Amino acid sequence: MNGRVHSQAFKLMIVHQLATGERRPAQICREHNLPSSLVSRWQKEYQMHGEAAFASKREAEPSAEAKIAELECFCGQLAMENALLKKALGKLPLSNGMPSLNML
Repeated sequence: MNGRVHSQAFKLMIVHQLATGERRPAQICREHNLPSSLVSRWQKEYQMHGEAAFASKREAEPSAEAKIAELECFCGQLAMENALLKKALGKLPLSNGMPSLNML
């Protein structure tokens, strides 16, 4: 393995050239110094998943900021529900200093 990382745009360019017949696999392998197994794997991935096959893992996963925003929204929702429940609990009649469970 030579450790090269190819961009999504590059992979799409390669599979589009193959799909349209613009270039043959051997020609692409020679021009870009790519192993034929890699090019055929890209073709198979593209056939199975389309352009989503080449999306990076970072693009597929939500960012840390998005996760934080989602959790803050959820926390706010829980706080509102908690406040509503406390208010409703305060309106229940008391029995021995505790709200009656029959009323819940």
